[in-house]
Parts: sequence; structure tokens; C-alpha cells
Amino acid sequence: MALNREQPDRCPMQVSFTPEFAKRLREDMMLDGAGEHNPHGGGNTYQLERALGEDLLLTSVGWANSYYQADHSYVDEWGIGWKVCEYETPFGKGHYTETCSHPLADEDALTRYQPPDPRRPALYQDAARLVREHGRDYFIVGVTVTTIFETAWALRGLEQMMMDFVENPELAEAILDIPFQYHLTAAKKLVELGVDMIWTGDDIGGQSAMILSPAMWRRIFKPRMAKFFAELKCLNPGVKLAYHSDGVIYPIIPDLIEIGLDVLNPIQPACMDPVRLKREYGDKLCFWGSIDEQHTLPFGTTAEVRSEVRTRMETLGKGGGLILGPTHHVQLDTPLENFWAMVNAIKT
Repeated sequence: MALNREQPDRCPMQVSFTPEFAKRLREDMMLDGAGEHNPHGGGNTYQLERALGEDLLLTSVGWANSYYQADHSYVDEWGIGWKVCEYETPFGKGHYTETCSHPLADEDALTRYQPPDPRRPALYQDAARLVREHGRDYFIVGVTVTTIFETAWALRGLEQMMMDFVENPELAEAILDIPFQYHLTAAKKLVELGVDMIWTGDDIGGQSAMILSPAMWRRIFKPRMAKFFAELKCLNPGVKLAYHSDGVIYPIIPDLIEIGLDVLNPIQPACMDPVRLKREYGDKLCFWGSIDEQHTLPFGTTAEVRSEVRTRMETLGKGGGLILGPTHHVQLDTPLENFWAMVNAIKT
């Protein structure tokens, strides 16, 4: 009902966590599960999500699964190098991973480059199991985020890719097609397996503006996303399509609606005004996220967290059209009392 912009009996919830916060939460809930927790859903046991009473379960295929692969430097199957960066919190040391080497930094490498094969049956075992075991009870989301731009610049290097858009557009287009074709193949397979939604997207917004011009996005990315959406809808007209971008993306929201978008994520309130989004696009889009992970959840009081949840329900959620959750994976710096304040406010 929420996805169809009808008033549900309660607001659906979806929450993801970094591996470190997942460990804290598992201990707090006295759950005995072990092993690394993939916030994108690849290889996830879903023990925490199910115990919390979440409504959506994620299953991911694609480059986004390269995050958090190890606690030391590594190279993923795309040939992209990663380093581990530590940070301190009141609850211990956390870490995140960021790219540090790029296999297509030398443009001549493109002729020799072999991307991973998206047709390998092993990639879809988790998704098939999730649909088979939990598809009746949960809304299953196939995740192919970092769909084009983020994977491409990880292959090439961000600064060089941004220059390529202007100075060497043919090379840029060739590199963009690598993740585009990979993730489209993966998304189509996930739809065939029976997922209810495909979650796409790339971070193209900064804190106060887009990081590339709307005109450039329309020229380079809009045709690809239009094809991506159209091919999925051909396979299953009822599948829901979500798009993720952090930051400000006001100028291209009408374009996303035009090409068939159903759900916009994550609605960072420090960047885009949720009330404005509901007023201007609430008759066309469902919104997913919106609980502030930059300020309120890690640094606010429990009363402020509860107040923000209520405000979102009364504004973004008015008449339906809202899936509530944080605007990012819950980080290690989030107090457990704030986390529980959010979950309990959503559920009550």
C-alpha cells in the first residue's frame, strides 16, 4: 500500500547496518549469529533484519558487494584496489573501505580489461534462496546500486573520469558501458528470480548541489537508466524501481519520474527538504529513508530521534508513499538508545 501511495496500517521499515554496528546490535539483542554482516545483503543471514521486524530484505549482486570485504587492503574481482580506513567512536574503533587503485587509470588498459561475468550461477544463489524462503513474508529488493557512474569511476579514477566526460567522451562512454551492461544483466536475472523491487542508483549529489551538471547527467546517464528501467518493466510490469543518490538531486527528479522511477532513496534531510519533495512529487513517487544519519541518529537525543520519525510520518508519509529508515547504513557512532528510539517510534 505504501508503494502504491495508499495509506497503510503502519509505515514499513528498512534498516541496514555497517558490520561493526551489526555486531553491537547482535550482542544487544542477545542473538547468537556469527560472521561478517554485508550491509548490501550479499551473503546476509537476515537474522537482525527479521528479529527487528523489518519489511524489506535486500539481496545484492554487483560491484557494491566489494565494500567491506576485508579488514586489510585488498583487490576485488573487478581489479579495483581498496584500503581500510579506521575511525574512532565512543563505542570503539570502526573502519570503512575506500578505493585506492584503478585498473583503467591507463586508458590503454581498456583493450585488455576483462570484467567479471554477471552470468555466473553462483552470484544468484543467495537471491534465489531469499525469494524461496522469505518471499511470502517480506518485500524482496534486488540491489544493483553503483549501477553505472560509481563503478565506472572506481575503474578509471574519479578525477580522470570527470575529465574524460569533457575531453575524451568516447573513452568515458566505453568505460560506463562496462558496469551498465553488468548490472543490467544482474537486475534482469533478479527480476526473473522473482524479486519485488530493483534498487539502482549512483551518488551524483553533493551536500548542496549535484557533482555533475544536470545537462551532463541527461546526456550521459539518462538514456542508460531509461533503457535499464524499460527492460526490467518488460520482464515484469509490476516490479518496482528505486533509485539511490546521496545529496542534492532536485534538478533531475522530473527526469527520473519520466523514465519510470517508482521510489526515491535516501532523502537526506540535511540536503533536500522532505516537505518540498512530498509537495512536488508525492503523487508520483514513494520515498525511502529520510531519517538523518548525519546529525540526528548519531548525535541527537532520543527525543529528537522520536520527533523526527513522527515528523516524517506526518509529512512524507501522509497518505502513504513512505518506507522509513536511516539515510545510510547505521554507523558505529550511533548510540543504541537512539537506534531503539527510531525503531520503536516507527513500529508504534
